[in-house]
Amino acid sequence: MTDTALSFVHRFEPATDAGAPPLLLLHGTGGDENDLIQLGRMLSPGSALLSPRGKVLEGGAPRFFRRLREGVFDEEDVRFRAAELADFVTEARKVYNVAAPVAVGFSNGANIAAAMLLTRPEVLAGAVLLRAMVPLAAPPAADLKGRGVLLLSGGMDPIVPEENAERLAAQLRAAGARLDHRTLPVGHGLSQADIGLARQWLAAPQPVAA
Repeated sequence: MTDTALSFVHRFEPATDAGAPPLLLLHGTGGDENDLIQLGRMLSPGSALLSPRGKVLEGGAPRFFRRLREGVFDEEDVRFRAAELADFVTEARKVYNVAAPVAVGFSNGANIAAAMLLTRPEVLAGAVLLRAMVPLAAPPAADLKGRGVLLLSGGMDPIVPEENAERLAAQLRAAGARLDHRTLPVGHGLSQADIGLARQWLAAPQPVAA
């Protein structure tokens, strides 16, 4: 059910399995709060699902932050929007009584999830980043020790250069994340391999962050 009462328009689905991790679902450009619900159900059946709609519009298409052109981000806006989204997650956790979620983001949603990991790491238990790229050229020092991150890149992705994905991987490792970075023989769109790997990763026991 879509809710407009909190600081982001969003959908929330309660957990049906107390042992499944809550998921924060973050859509790509042009998506909305409904976009990744089915994916969330597929990746972690029984998880609580929290799915906000990005507040920035680009030609009418919702996004989570502004960009100057494809692949070039307004980094001041990235920082502002990451903080705004982190505050919403904190707010929603209290309202819905859920633990720190694992972010599952695609494209623009994966980029804002990466920005949250690097600027407000306490908000997330971990992340599945699907086709993410570097959101901040020089992120602040973050402590991601104990947090797992699955980064799935496309070897034929026309939007995210391989070098950029490797740079993001290096940033996350430097912050102490337990990073699993895989490059699949696919483009920017999601594949069955992404779904299978993400589902397997989410089902594995995750150490609790210190």
